[in-house]
Amino acid sequence: MEYLDFELPIKELDEQLDKCIAVGKNSGVNVASTCKEIENKIQETKHSIYDHLTPWQKVQLSRHPNRPYSLDYCYALTDNTFIELHGDRSFADDKAMVGGLGKIDGTTFMIIGQQKGKNTKERQYRRFGMPNPEGYRKALRLMKVAEKFNIPILTLIDTPGAYPGLEAEERGQGEAIAQNILQMCTIKVPIICVVIGEGASGGALGIGVGNKVYMMENTWYSVISPESCSSILWRSWEYKAQAAENLKLTAEDSLKLGIIDDIIKEPLGGAHYNPEKAYEALKKQVLSAYTELEKMSPKEIVEHRQNKFINIGIFNG
Repeated sequence: MEYLDFELPIKELDEQLDKCIAVGKNSGVNVASTCKEIENKIQETKHSIYDHLTPWQKVQLSRHPNRPYSLDYCYALTDNTFIELHGDRSFADDKAMVGGLGKIDGTTFMIIGQQKGKNTKERQYRRFGMPNPEGYRKALRLMKVAEKFNIPILTLIDTPGAYPGLEAEERGQGEAIAQNILQMCTIKVPIICVVIGEGASGGALGIGVGNKVYMMENTWYSVISPESCSSILWRSWEYKAQAAENLKLTAEDSLKLGIIDDIIKEPLGGAHYNPEKAYEALKKQVLSAYTELEKMSPKEIVEHRQNKFINIGIFNG
């Protein structure tokens, strides 16, 4: 387990617990009561830290290297029935955007998400979860396939933004994202979107137009990252914590502002502490949403989705 700066008190206690267990094994001394005290202290420390996280600390948790990524959810939710589909049928297969078919409790879903890497080599291969235009075109192709065969769509959002490279702009990055937003407003099957990590800018919105939009507890959703906001406003990354506070990017802020429908609780400390529990919580929310949406006609589904986004941002003074 890797620890973030604000998690160091937990790291120290974990190390003490490991030493206590090792002493008991090596010496034959009964250290059960001492270990229990340390375990209780760990739980107390976790609650004192994780129950009072700042927006910037939540941003850090959303980027935790041990956190489950889209493919982890794809296989876990579908009990390994997930079959990945590739290519945009126009240019290439973008490895930063994954998608395919899988059964969630017997119901076939088209699952699409941004995929980061678990090590340096894979992160380069996946471009840190930043899709090129062909990634968004692949996602749209899969959504159209789902619509053709009346299959509900689940999107998993986890990106620091669409890829900003020259080649992405040459191939129409802005047009690809805009086309996705337009087409997702008219697709006639239920779309459920979940922010499982980072939800930054148009890169997230390119697969984020759904009938139901949820956020995992320790994630963020914003037009810009705290670091980029800080560099624009203060010409320095040093104010990223202040930027995170002012951007109102946490799940609680998004729910209060009406941007999302609900927050999916994570295990204490984040999804990486107990991935199985995180998978189960997300699965339960997705199935609950689908149970509600499957009762609607195709016309009602489209109207429901459009009205949801039309109403975002309305201010009654």
